[in-house]
Amino acid sequence: MTETIYKPSHPSSKRKSRSAKAGVQFPVGRIHRFLAQSQRACRIGGYAPIYLAAVLEYLTAEILELAGNAARDNKKTRIIPRHLKLAVGHDEELSKIFNEVTIAQGGVLPNINPNLLPMKKNKADKDNNNNNNANILPSMEL
Repeated sequence: MTETIYKPSHPSSKRKSRSAKAGVQFPVGRIHRFLAQSQRACRIGGYAPIYLAAVLEYLTAEILELAGNAARDNKKTRIIPRHLKLAVGHDEELSKIFNEVTIAQGGVLPNINPNLLPMKKNKADKDNNNNNNANILPSMEL
């Protein structure tokens, strides 16, 4: 008796995740499950979780790049929440998106109102003040 061994028709027909098919790192299946559980819609299109995974991956990469630059500017090799806060705060578009978000251990952005800064005097004003002070002081004759 000869046994028949099953051979797949295509030797490279291995299972491939939706993330691998879409070329993204974020889990498309998990995002689809979260969308289905959210009770926002009865039905979810096939490309919606792929698109959302791609958007989330892009935003994450953008924030991590800016936070890495902030860490390097502070001469650090590890990204801490403070670097994330600085990265988001200094980028105009990201600060609009994350306007109401609080990052734990992020601190505050350094900001001084210009009205609180000391007034800068021009060179001409300094010369006028020096001449005025010389005229104001009484001359002392000995």
